[in-house]
Amino acid sequence: MSQPAVSSVQPGSLYVVATPIGNLDDISARALRILREVALIAAEDTRHSVRLLQHFGIETPLAACHEHNERDQGGRFLARLQAGEDVALISDAGTPLISDPGYHLVRQARAAGIAVVPVPGACALIAALSAAGLPSDRFIFEGFLPAKAAGRRARLEQVREEPRTLIFYEAPHRILECLQDMRDVFGGDRPALLARELTKTFETLQGLPLAELCEWVGADSNQQRGECVVLVAGWQAPEGEDAVSAEALRVLDLLMAEMPLKRAAALAAEITGVRKNLLYQVALERKA
Repeated sequence: MSQPAVSSVQPGSLYVVATPIGNLDDISARALRILREVALIAAEDTRHSVRLLQHFGIETPLAACHEHNERDQGGRFLARLQAGEDVALISDAGTPLISDPGYHLVRQARAAGIAVVPVPGACALIAALSAAGLPSDRFIFEGFLPAKAAGRRARLEQVREEPRTLIFYEAPHRILECLQDMRDVFGGDRPALLARELTKTFETLQGLPLAELCEWVGADSNQQRGECVVLVAGWQAPEGEDAVSAEALRVLDLLMAEMPLKRAAALAAEITGVRKNLLYQVALERKA
């Protein structure tokens, strides 16, 4: 009995290609070469990306790969890759997968043994961080916050005592509400920066304490337009014996809802290690 034929075709590579976030001069020579040489470009929005390709005289065919179809349509790209063709993955702007589609295709490609090759370039969060003047040795990227106020505040509460620099993306029609929630959760004195329309004509980087940043954005509707990145300084622990952590306050609030203030303060002190007299004073202030 004859053995089944083994394909000698070497699979192609999936190139994850960063594209400009505004200024077209930011595209790299390598990115342009890859986009010209691949057999197919998987694009978040083909109507958007065709303008980029036309600007650089690139005639490579485009196919849609967005959040609504990449799970189901990934097989068509894998088939091309397994047939020996190279494919490039791009988003509307910046680096694919960073709050953009592409994760499922990359994961499927790696699972299938396809080489995934990053072609680095523009990324809004890194561009903003590099110019923010906030600590950049350690940071966390939270992407887009929930659209509804309750969910947004809940997420902010989760990172209120995060010591690393915080980076968020936000839609322009929610930017003022977002900053106001940050002010209320993190405190008005927390240093922050709004980076808006990076690399574009009306690029703005404004660093202020959150309370002042809210006022500045609220007073100028132009600052409520375009692509927004918000950076917030990490939490710094209060110094001295009068420090009361957010966790201690959470415990105190839960106990205050169930028992008299004095008892709540005493029990909270046993649980958290914070001085009983200090917690009792805080309880009185929070009850007022």
